[in-house]
Amino acid sequence: MMSSSSADADAAPSNANAGCVGPASQQAGKASACAGCPNQSACSSGAYSSPAALAAKAKEKSVLQSALSNVSHVILVLSGKGGVGKSTVSVQLAQSLSSRGYSVGLLDVDICGPSIPRMAGVAGQNVHQSQQGWEPVYANPNLAVMSISFLLEEGDAAVVWRGPRKNGLIKQFLTETDWGVGGLDYLIIDTPPGTSDEHISIVQYLNDARSMMSGEGTNASGASGAIVVTTPEEVSMADVRKELNFCKKTGVPVLGIVENMSGLQLRVSDLTFVREGANGDDGPADCTDDVLSLLREKCPEVLSMIAATDVFPASGGGPRGMATKFDVPYLGKLPLDPNLLKACESGVSFVDKFPSSPAATPLNGIIDKLILTLPVEDAEEEDDEAMQE
Repeated sequence: MMSSSSADADAAPSNANAGCVGPASQQAGKASACAGCPNQSACSSGAYSSPAALAAKAKEKSVLQSALSNVSHVILVLSGKGGVGKSTVSVQLAQSLSSRGYSVGLLDVDICGPSIPRMAGVAGQNVHQSQQGWEPVYANPNLAVMSISFLLEEGDAAVVWRGPRKNGLIKQFLTETDWGVGGLDYLIIDTPPGTSDEHISIVQYLNDARSMMSGEGTNASGASGAIVVTTPEEVSMADVRKELNFCKKTGVPVLGIVENMSGLQLRVSDLTFVREGANGDDGPADCTDDVLSLLREKCPEVLSMIAATDVFPASGGGPRGMATKFDVPYLGKLPLDPNLLKACESGVSFVDKFPSSPAATPLNGIIDKLILTLPVEDAEEEDDEAMQE
């Protein structure tokens, strides 16, 4: 059996080439896969396998394990494509879970484009340092939020950082954020698009920090799993397939695919009606009041119906077909819903604020599936099981 220090030494650096033999290997820095790797010189010199390096790695792992020891589930929200609503899904999952009474942490590791604070209703707040570490900002008593946005002096300041500095901040978030005495039921991590340094680092840090057990056996990943967000068109799915392959390569279980923006759905009473060409060069004339008045008089039952149309054309089998191809769950589709945008802009829970809106039922269904996949055991039940053992 491999010792923990040996296993740490064999772990590839976050920026290593594909096919890395491990810094402790006799071929480290010499194998064909090492060509062009930024770590080649350090590996060949034994810098990663020296007693000092092994001790530093063991200490880092111990700190990570301690920091996340009271977190039941860690969920990564991923997408290979930007602009598909990944942060929207992250925030509304966190808001909804916290509304159901779960203790939730929301960690924003999109270092260059942090949008979580605005969407969670805590923009402009500051984090404070205590003896226990950074105190996150609370959106509500059950939802704690951490983001680089809280550390910037100017809200519109550009974060122009290279990979190592980003990775260092991510490690600080994981090791120095005090999520509270009771810990977390769910830690939701919103990531930037792609499969870059941030993704590799967060996966490796979590692997160092946690060893998870699933009902099907051992889950070698430190993450409980990933929710992958896409829109229906091929331009998005082409990049999302790369993200699914990233999960496969790094051993991160895929909890499921969320098909976001799957058409526009609005109640007829919320539609705007225009008469084309009525205003000449001024554009179409608004006749909403006239149409709604006529409907109320002649056909009132239509007003409560939902009008739907596809905005992004689905490619092939769409996201559901992609889920089947990759043998991962399909969690459901979320339609474009103006009330969902309003909820994110005002920083509130969408399903609580707009429970009858078209996207509310699908979102609740996705959350129900997530809870069934990653249940949180009651503390008393855990104590009883420990006593029986």
